[in-house]
Amino acid sequence: MQTVAATVARAREVFDSGTTRPLAWRLEQLGSLRRMLVERRREFANALASDLGKHETEAQLTEIGFVTAEAAHLEKHLQTWLRPRPVPVPLAVQPAKAWTELTPLGVVLVIGPWNYPLQLLLAPLAGALAAGNTVVLKPSEHAPATSAALARWIPEYLPGAAQVVEGGIPETTALLAEHVDHIFFTGGDAAAKVVLRAAAEHLTPVTLELGGKSPVYVDASTDLAAAAKRIVWGRFMNAGQTCVAPDYVLGTEEVLEPLERELVQAIAALFGTDSARSESYGRIVDDRHFDRLAALADGSTVVHGGERDPATRHFAPTLLRPAPGDAVMGEEIFGPLLPLVPVSGRDEAIRMINARPKPLALYVFSNDAGTRRAFAEQTSSGALCFDVPAAHLSVPGLPFGGVGGSGMGAYHGEHSLRTFSHERATLSKPLWPETLALIYPPYTKAKHRIISTLVAPAGKAGKAGKTQKNPRSVPPRGPELMQRVRQQLNEQLHLGRLLLLGKQRKDVAGQPDLGDVQHHHAGGPVQ
Repeated sequence: MQTVAATVARAREVFDSGTTRPLAWRLEQLGSLRRMLVERRREFANALASDLGKHETEAQLTEIGFVTAEAAHLEKHLQTWLRPRPVPVPLAVQPAKAWTELTPLGVVLVIGPWNYPLQLLLAPLAGALAAGNTVVLKPSEHAPATSAALARWIPEYLPGAAQVVEGGIPETTALLAEHVDHIFFTGGDAAAKVVLRAAAEHLTPVTLELGGKSPVYVDASTDLAAAAKRIVWGRFMNAGQTCVAPDYVLGTEEVLEPLERELVQAIAALFGTDSARSESYGRIVDDRHFDRLAALADGSTVVHGGERDPATRHFAPTLLRPAPGDAVMGEEIFGPLLPLVPVSGRDEAIRMINARPKPLALYVFSNDAGTRRAFAEQTSSGALCFDVPAAHLSVPGLPFGGVGGSGMGAYHGEHSLRTFSHERATLSKPLWPETLALIYPPYTKAKHRIISTLVAPAGKAGKAGKTQKNPRSVPPRGPELMQRVRQQLNEQLHLGRLLLLGKQRKDVAGQPDLGDVQHHHAGGPVQ
């Protein structure tokens, strides 16, 4: 495992050199990432077709083009997002300036999954580079063609910025034993626990992008034909191997019966009557997952589909009517099976959803405002989408991430920049005038009055977070407060210092001037 240690050491050396901090370097890496995806699009599309049977158009939509757009979005807004953000300074600390700025973390480890082996490795990479880090990439060994393509082209287009480590569990274990500054993991909950335990050894912060069973609720107020086509698209894209795919459908029996017919028609419309002949339909990644899905289908009631071919790993889009206790409802399916589960109405649907681990996404097809409000107010999920599944990933301003069992942390767009940065607090206070003398020991009654009035006034929290005035202990605000403070200061301080304090207070007015830092970000100059 010396190679793994040496790879992390090279990434650390580049970061420690300071070359990753300037804005110009970050923009250059994002541009190189986009250029790689454009110039090597054919190689990556072929690799995705080899690993998952992805059609070139789907590869462009969900993988290659997705990351290209993400990198372009970061490039466009990065300089603005990196500007220091001024923070008001309270009167007790003035004269002073305060601000926050996003600083790089260091070396980031990104561990990618096999289902979207390009997107889910390179989208975090884009955010980590934008934040000024170096990155070690661990592509999934279950998508070997894509892993090989990444190992071939990343060193050419992103030399020094990103390192690729191929391999399986031994290599991943060795990487997790190294000291890095952030771990970004996408995968299942069992592996996520291994990652968290390893990260605890170095107190390394972790982002976990997991999955779970993302439910769909459909009621009679929606257009069932249109809803069915969108559900079929979201469920059977990438042969169902999508973390945010609809995992099961909830609805009353009066809704599920006609919806089932519409789902059958939508499957035929998107993939033909024989999906094995459709170039637009993918394949299961390997034999182990194929056998797992076959067991889930055979252990439930198939009402449509179910055809499969172990030789080609084709598994047709399949609709199920599960009985209580069927295994298909006990785990994330991650394949082309869609259970239809009857409920009495939205209240039972909400109770059923809340009884399970919090999902990565929740989809509601309803035109009823009360139903939409009920799901928004009474459920918890990584995302909540009305009338469309999966499409929230394509909105760069929305955070993508789970909650509870579906993950921790989020990314995409500015959220990626913040995930891979530390927001550092900065305070600059001149040595003169020495206003801190008002609170230095030795303490006197006069200083106690000043501190009680100006620095740490007592108060009583009231409704809506407001402070309720206590006429015996809490001084008035505004001009009356300042008059009282000045009177107390006049008793103890030299008149000249008091006048200077008043002048400084007027100058800063609680909003710091960041003129001396506005041309710097993340510890380095904007170039």
